[in-house]
Amino acid sequence: MMRVLHVYKNYFPTVGGIENHVRLLCHELQKLDVEPAVLVANTSRRTQVDQVGGVRVTRAGRIGFAASTPLSLSLFRQMQIQRPDLVHLHFPYPIGELAYLLCGHHARLVITYHADIVKQKKLLLVYGPFMRAILRRADRILISNPRLLETSPHLTPVADKCVTIPFGLDLSQFEITAQVRARAAEIRQQAGKPIVLFVGLLRYYKGLDYLLRAMPTVDAHLRLVGQGPMEGELRQLTTELGLGDRVRFCGQVDDQELLASYHAAEIFVLPSSHRSEAFGLVQLEAMACGLPVICTELGTGTTYVNRHGETGLVVPPRDPAALAETLNVLLRDAELRQRLGQGGLARVRRDFNARRMADEVLSIYQEMSRDRRAP
Repeated sequence: MMRVLHVYKNYFPTVGGIENHVRLLCHELQKLDVEPAVLVANTSRRTQVDQVGGVRVTRAGRIGFAASTPLSLSLFRQMQIQRPDLVHLHFPYPIGELAYLLCGHHARLVITYHADIVKQKKLLLVYGPFMRAILRRADRILISNPRLLETSPHLTPVADKCVTIPFGLDLSQFEITAQVRARAAEIRQQAGKPIVLFVGLLRYYKGLDYLLRAMPTVDAHLRLVGQGPMEGELRQLTTELGLGDRVRFCGQVDDQELLASYHAAEIFVLPSSHRSEAFGLVQLEAMACGLPVICTELGTGTTYVNRHGETGLVVPPRDPAALAETLNVLLRDAELRQRLGQGGLARVRRDFNARRMADEVLSIYQEMSRDRRAP
């Protein structure tokens, strides 16, 4: 059985696009004669090892937090003592990448390049040489969509190593039950208006300030599912815009409540403002529930997932007026919402299946296993 170590900054129960992807990938790889393990930073100073869904998770003690990055010296030690057949880094996490480079690891290396480093420009000045080194060192670099390769300056020099493997979903998790249907009806009744839904971390690149600024001219209720560092600022903006009774901050919710939120909504919106949004996995979740999607054109995978006129509509980023106009177009046209929702459901079933994703990742691992030349 092949042993693969996945390295990132967080793992379940922390939720987010990358965290959810790593968890699902490990779960699917277990079915394919792979023994996945995970190495992440802990939320405390103590290092601990536990089992999550049959996956061994090592949480290295954290000493601090800077530039959206948990800092852990213990992670370097844990990287040294692990003995996998292959290391799979989930980029960007500078501590994990430095640990692999500096600990003299000899396991073959696969990197999933999730997104460019955008906001932390000062960090990039220092980290840039290490970033280029780890990309050169990689045996294969997995990307979720071809647009990322076309537009990322960091991938161009290593384009020959890049392989596109779209992210996938376990579609069985999105099947509606009687309980979910009843809860969705309750959410709609409480809202009293058509629901516009956002799901994700409340972070700078999600563009939620632009979504809130669009809402005064949109006759709908906005439901925000997720938590994050921008919540206080967004709540204040909600008050300033006089939207208090039309915006619901739901925080982090369990799987049943999340599914009910999808099925209660009329429209899903991902108003991201920066290239840190490289794919938008939540778009797939919305599409799996038959929702039309509105996203922004960032030159990344958001519009690889959401095809304008087929699965949803696309607007310019950081443009509240355009976003409001597009929301109103969909809210007024039930037939259009239905057509786009069905288009999204067909696309996610066809192109974004979790088993297909795992099979393609496994083929990369097997290729690395056959070629055991020293790095």
